[in-house]
Amino acid sequence: MKREGIIKRLGYFAPIVTVLCNLAMAYVLYFLARVVYLLVNFHYFEQSLSAFRLTEIFKGGLVFDTAAILVTNIPYIVLLMLTPWRKAAKWVFVLINSAALAANLCDSVYFQYTMRRTTTTVFGEFRNENNLAGVFATELVHHWYLVLLFAVLVFIVWKLYRDPGKANQGHCWWKWYPSQVILLALMAPFVVAGIRGGFATAVRPITISNANQYADRPIEAALVLNTPFSLYRTIGKDVFVVPAYFDSEAEMETVYSPVHHPTTPDPSSQEEGSASGIHKNVVILIVESFGREYIGALNKTLENGRYKGYTPCVDSLIAKSITFSHSYCNGRKSIDGMPSILSSIPMFVEPFFLTPASMNHVSGIASILAEEGYQTAFFHGAQRGSMGFQAFSRATGFQEYYGREDYNEDTRFGGDQDYDGMWAIWDEPFLQYYAMKMSEMKEPFMTAVFTASSHHPYQIPEKYKTVYPEEGIEIHKCIRYTDMSIGRFFETASRQPWFKNTIFVMTSDHTNQSDHPFYQTDIGGFCSPIIIYDPSRPEGEVQDKIAQQIDILPTVMGLLHYQKPFFAFGIDLLNTPAEDTWAVNYLNGIYQYVKHGHVLQFDGQQTIGMYDLTDSLMQNNLTGKVSQQQQMELEVKAIIQQYMERMIQDRLQP
Repeated sequence: MKREGIIKRLGYFAPIVTVLCNLAMAYVLYFLARVVYLLVNFHYFEQSLSAFRLTEIFKGGLVFDTAAILVTNIPYIVLLMLTPWRKAAKWVFVLINSAALAANLCDSVYFQYTMRRTTTTVFGEFRNENNLAGVFATELVHHWYLVLLFAVLVFIVWKLYRDPGKANQGHCWWKWYPSQVILLALMAPFVVAGIRGGFATAVRPITISNANQYADRPIEAALVLNTPFSLYRTIGKDVFVVPAYFDSEAEMETVYSPVHHPTTPDPSSQEEGSASGIHKNVVILIVESFGREYIGALNKTLENGRYKGYTPCVDSLIAKSITFSHSYCNGRKSIDGMPSILSSIPMFVEPFFLTPASMNHVSGIASILAEEGYQTAFFHGAQRGSMGFQAFSRATGFQEYYGREDYNEDTRFGGDQDYDGMWAIWDEPFLQYYAMKMSEMKEPFMTAVFTASSHHPYQIPEKYKTVYPEEGIEIHKCIRYTDMSIGRFFETASRQPWFKNTIFVMTSDHTNQSDHPFYQTDIGGFCSPIIIYDPSRPEGEVQDKIAQQIDILPTVMGLLHYQKPFFAFGIDLLNTPAEDTWAVNYLNGIYQYVKHGHVLQFDGQQTIGMYDLTDSLMQNNLTGKVSQQQQMELEVKAIIQQYMERMIQDRLQP
């Protein structure tokens, strides 16, 4: 009677209060399942566990639990609030959350075989097995205590479930149900934010790769995640299908292999204590949307030689750097650029970030050099977690991450007064912060920065609006502003003691707005700069080679005379003959392969386009008319099959 009185007093709010109480119980279930996951597999995690690490892991787990709980309980919420079927709603709630609990508990057992949370690929993995019932039954017997725990927890959920009772009695249906619709509408923004992982503009719907943001080791990401989330985020994401182009690994390896072995001599190999050559600092600038099109020095034939571009500062840098006659990005999004540049992983089919393979054991420039004693750090002027960059950087070996929050805490700079109001700290102050933070690092160091200002909605700081007025297309003023910011960065860096002992690499994450037809073609839309600058050898050179983002990692390793095997889909540009350089990218189901002065377009089964690189507008399809076509098909098939096999088999390390 007392509870009925409380419910009656709640009136129209009784169902929503009931929903919140029951969802709180679901949070408890997920928390307990994570504790069980940890205890069952404790020996896998104990090496790096501490009270602080556990706090971080469980805090991150709360983000993924929120998303999973809200997604899976939508049928229950709608049923309870918008229909008279209260008893059915109870059954739905218990069944949904019992299934989620069962998935989490089962996965705590399966973890030892996979070292990761189960995704929907598991159904394909065991599609042809006919003994699963026996295997499952055996595991149930061996882990009887988990079965017992499951039964006890489901019983408790059933008993503790809150019911709104007859809260709608005394209310006209034509008042009651519209009021519930209004309450649901008011809840909707919070539900969407919970599913996405936050309210912030820069936060995309979180994926399984975002778990690395809360993990120091890749294995810990499994503890951050929950199994329902991993399953529903990979539904329909059968991204990697292994083609049968080659019958054997050995046959494929003769055409192409992503495992690199040292081929360059180590000039310091005779020096005592030098295990891998010259310990120069490595600094990588990933400049938002800074396509090759905007750079005058890389377009000397454009507009009959009259084109000046929008980048006088970068033009002066190019005069002292190594660049390439053809250079490309490997994807069209920021989340494609990060893996391509820092881990030599191109985007095929779906962004690597968004696939189950993002939980594979991934190496990168940072992890390779960290093993050689380098201090590593990643810088991005947006809030922590934005775009999944923090998660990916940690997964690939960056020891430190500096974002907007860290910039705000540095009293030498302007804090949030330098925030652009949408994405991140403006490029000019953040690049100054970047330069000064590197001066506080111990050499040798490896760092990367991801800029943000040359991005939609294409704004620049108020004080520069008369300096860089609107011209051409919207992004041009942003390019001029970012170019100035880069120039100021190099001015500051040049005064630092570490400057001449540093290799700088600059590229864009992807291309953006275009006003020249050449850069609007299938391949032209992937034209990004790749600039290598060594202040100790300031000699400008344009090499007649084909370059791509995934070549950055192996090229840096070559410059450092790294003497161990490493993994990279790209090549060492500076130690590869021009005729053997190539680039690959993926566009709407088509692989584009650039080599031998041609662009081959391959749909996975056959060549659908073949163009001469001098055919800048891609107007003359030469399919079947070029002698190199068969060899190019063979090579791109080897690249694709190596990629797909290694993604599925978690073989992204040497």
